Amino acid sequence: MASISRRELLVGGASLALTTACRAPAALASGRGAALSFEEYVAQDAVGLAALVARKEVTPAELLEVAIARTEAVDPKLNAVVIRHFDAARAVANMDLPAGPLSGVPWLLKDLHLYVRGTVTSNGSVAWKDRVADYDSTLVERYRAAGLVIFGKTASPEFGATAVTESTLWGATRNPWNLAHTPGGSSGGSAAAVAAGIVPAANASDGGGSIRIPASCCGLFGLKPTRGRVPRGPHSYSAHSFSCIHAVTRSVRDSAVLLDASRGSAPYDYTAAPPVARPFAEEVGRDPGPLRVGWVKTPVTRLPVHVDCEAAAAQVAKQCASWGHTVEEVALPVEPRKYYTAVGINNAVHTARRIRARGEERGRPVGPDEIEPGNWSKLAQADGLSADDLASAEATFRKTAADMATLMQRYDVLLSPTMAAPPVKIGVMSLSNPDQEEFITAATAASAFTMLYNVSGQPAMSLPLHWNAAGLPIGVMFAAAFGREDLLFRLASQIEGELPWFGKRPPLAG
Repeated sequence: MASISRRELLVGGASLALTTACRAPAALASGRGAALSFEEYVAQDAVGLAALVARKEVTPAELLEVAIARTEAVDPKLNAVVIRHFDAARAVANMDLPAGPLSGVPWLLKDLHLYVRGTVTSNGSVAWKDRVADYDSTLVERYRAAGLVIFGKTASPEFGATAVTESTLWGATRNPWNLAHTPGGSSGGSAAAVAAGIVPAANASDGGGSIRIPASCCGLFGLKPTRGRVPRGPHSYSAHSFSCIHAVTRSVRDSAVLLDASRGSAPYDYTAAPPVARPFAEEVGRDPGPLRVGWVKTPVTRLPVHVDCEAAAAQVAKQCASWGHTVEEVALPVEPRKYYTAVGINNAVHTARRIRARGEERGRPVGPDEIEPGNWSKLAQADGLSADDLASAEATFRKTAADMATLMQRYDVLLSPTMAAPPVKIGVMSLSNPDQEEFITAATAASAFTMLYNVSGQPAMSLPLHWNAAGLPIGVMFAAAFGREDLLFRLASQIEGELPWFGKRPPLAG
């Protein structure tokens, strides 16, 4: 099948949306009198910190102060935590918190889609910079019920519409592994914060790779759930139903516990994931058994993959075979031109609707000085489309999902690189980059493997299993059939036990 050109990918919207437990850290000695140090804090994952709180070895207020101090120490270099709720969080941390599975753990929300009453969620856009929410999102309520202490929001590009975290409103967020490079996007603020040790895990969302791409760029674990697993509302402008909300984490068990705390459809949802057999936390450490692994070497774009990314996936394929899994190469059943044309139509229509809805909400139209050029251009593109175009795009999405479901009857999981190239330097994939050829090349490589699973709705995860010669993380991705996060957690915990990554930290000085 012929490859699709980069220009066709740009028109087609390739930049969309970019819209056993872990090796357990040592516990603190009981009866300590000194305040928790940063080194003690960063030695734990979120589950570990919650256990310290439950044993009364540390208080939620102490954990919060470590997180705030770390934010103040490193965020001037990273620009990850762009909206701060420190005083409100201090008040919460000194109250009686719910006895949830993560009670007392400091938590950051991504500044996109999720709303906290009385606070701004800017969606990375000048047009939303003063938009104060008058309600709490359902997921925010669930995070609070789990005992998490929300103390800020992390940077996102405007509407999550590119695979880096740069915006006119907030500027560029940088990668703790190399400040000249991006932490990925659109959940790059959350990924940078976790990698730098501000929090052990943070909220993230994924409409085309925006959990998995930053996880890959920052050396973290990032799982995109099945479509409908986690509620996105009650109000959401996210494109189609591609976007899923979850987290980036340092450990597999944190991801599982967080998904247990947040999963389950809400009354307003129009999609729902299949029921689960048991809590996801109980899948961590469970033997996945011998798996049929389909090794995807060529992305939907049919364009070349960087040697570093190829090498990362090849090494993991070899390891999978050594663990008793059957590995064979497989081609994706997707025709790139129809696929990217459909994605581009969907992206243009929903971006235009988002911009116009903001104008209607505030009583005056949004102007071009308030929107990034890459998103503003979608208005004209949408105006040139018809209802038939949108229906055709929907038909392509349904066929893609059906074809992938058929493929998954032959394989338990699909293996590939997470990205087709290492993390790019700051500025390359900005929505305001005037060099469109540079932007197209980078955007194509970033989401070449990831976006397919947003279209199909399948769960997929990026694991931090490779670092290149420049010291930049390179992720490896696995996807499972619709509704099978359980299998991914089993496999992820097996890999985490064999190839542990928890102790790897970036060189960023505190």
